Amino acid sequence: MPSGAATDSRRAWLVVVAAFISSAVTLGTAYSFGAFFESMSEEFDADAGATAVIFGITTFTFFWLGLITGRMVDRFGPRLVLAIGSAAILVGLLLTSRVDSLVAGYVTYGAGVGIAAACGYVPMVATVGGWFVEHRAVAVGFAVAGIGVGTLVMSPLAAALIDRHGWRDTYVVFAVGGAALLLACIPLVDRPPGDGGPQPSRFRDALGSRVFRRIHVSAFALTLALFVPFVFVGQYAKEHGVGDVRASVLVGVLGGASVLSRIGFGSQVRRRGSFRLYKLCFGVQMASFVIWYVASGSYALLVVFVLVLGVGYGGFVALGPIVVSDRLGVAGLGSMLGVLYTAPGLGGLIGPPTAGWIIDRTDTYRWAILGCFVSSAIALLLLMFDLPTTPDGRLERAPDARG
Repeated sequence: MPSGAATDSRRAWLVVVAAFISSAVTLGTAYSFGAFFESMSEEFDADAGATAVIFGITTFTFFWLGLITGRMVDRFGPRLVLAIGSAAILVGLLLTSRVDSLVAGYVTYGAGVGIAAACGYVPMVATVGGWFVEHRAVAVGFAVAGIGVGTLVMSPLAAALIDRHGWRDTYVVFAVGGAALLLACIPLVDRPPGDGGPQPSRFRDALGSRVFRRIHVSAFALTLALFVPFVFVGQYAKEHGVGDVRASVLVGVLGGASVLSRIGFGSQVRRRGSFRLYKLCFGVQMASFVIWYVASGSYALLVVFVLVLGVGYGGFVALGPIVVSDRLGVAGLGSMLGVLYTAPGLGGLIGPPTAGWIIDRTDTYRWAILGCFVSSAIALLLLMFDLPTTPDGRLERAPDARG
């Protein structure tokens, strides 16, 4: 450890900067896929459901590999993990720029971006959590705000580059730029203060907790709906006469709104309670799909929809690690977050392709949007009853919590 390094120190905030950038690069790339959707679908003559599988595989890969990378950061530290992520995004996107079939894209994009995101998100958030005590909620909020900034910037940027240079050359630009930024983050990160040794594995603790299992199933139901707009809201807008770049801006706005909510919700944890705010975010997402359902192609209402969804989504991402650490502690947080994020991995794998299949079969978005509302409502209901909470709105600390 660097001399004088301590929790909540200036050194700790450099780790936040690295986590912000790595999250922005990796998840910004993954969530910009909607900008590539139409070009790839047309070139490979694929329907909506088949094309959405690329996003589904990528989401599944990066969240489920979080089981491995979360444990890797506990054992080996964050620098090796980030180096692997840099290599993965470079090779994966360069290969994707040369694929001659959609199935090949499933492998190159899904593996490349999936591995990169697994290295650049879950492990870095866990590392930030270990560097802070007093300001943990705010620090994690700033770190995961990188996802929103990355989405805000990269989705419209991708649309503009595709319009000018085509989707293949755009992937080359993203490959080189993304790899360089991840490499630049490596000197900024290090193990949290302590003895510098490996952190314990907490897989069994997480899976053995009834409260954790409820949170996990609820997150799965929420993300079945959450990832659908990342793929389809731009397509929906285009089918109602909106231009390519303006349609891609919708996903950017979603990401921008999530930035403010990640930071805002993190700053309110002490006053309002992490679990109380976490449930509020689920309710906000559920309400947002009502707006999409009644939008009827109105661009103004679509902007309102993604703004509201972004608020709920950003809070969900920022508060999840806080809720888990409140209940189970921060020791081995990387392994516990790895387990938690298998739920969004399944949600991302199943949700968008299923929505695409429904849209293809019904020739309308209404049934897919209604399904998103129902899934979001189920997610909220799972959190409303029979979970131990404190008067200040947190989950009660488990008797065997560590750290």
